Amino acid sequence: MQLERQLVSKKDLKTLGIPYSFAHIARLEAAGKFPKRVQLGECRVAWRYAEVIDWIDERVALRDAAQR
Repeated sequence: MQLERQLVSKKDLKTLGIPYSFAHIARLEAAGKFPKRVQLGECRVAWRYAEVIDWIDERVALRDAAQR
């Protein structure tokens, strides 16, 4: 499967190293500070893997820039 099209669930976010609660992720999304979810069904959402990885990479870059 192409990584650009791969989706991750709420549970998968934790395995990727994102320790936030689902409510906090929703707040970050609403503020435009986290990738937007994809509505898969009435009660099911996911995020694009590539967008989440980009978001993590941005956090690391901000950390590294602050340490200089």
